[in-house]
Amino acid sequence: MTAIIITAACPSDLIASANHLAMCLAYSEADALTYRDPSWQDTDGNLYAAASFSASQAWITGAQQALVRPAWDVGQIIDMEAAARAQAAMVFWVSDMGGQPPQAAGGALTVIGGMDGLSALMAMGLARVGAVSP
Repeated sequence: MTAIIITAACPSDLIASANHLAMCLAYSEADALTYRDPSWQDTDGNLYAAASFSASQAWITGAQQALVRPAWDVGQIIDMEAAARAQAAMVFWVSDMGGQPPQAAGGALTVIGGMDGLSALMAMGLARVGAVSP
């Protein structure tokens, strides 16, 4: 599999842990800024931060295996327990799996692969904060 677009919706109470997971799966401390201000909401008004990026098969595999502190983290800035909490909350779906994409839900880091970012967020049942409806 070549690189695919990954779009993730992170509930506001999971942002800190998800940013530790992002650092664990990526390349530097800068990845701690993957999930920022919650600017998406579900129909119940729950808030989510979103991120969309190109991911390799290595990223997808790494996201599903036991986490390992990356070699670049010599200062141990990644909270591996927080990263593991976010990983445990991950619901991962790829568009070629068939079936319906998962809906964003509180307590779940909802991840869709193989769709453009906006389409994935809409498929998760999310709309921009302030929009009339998703």
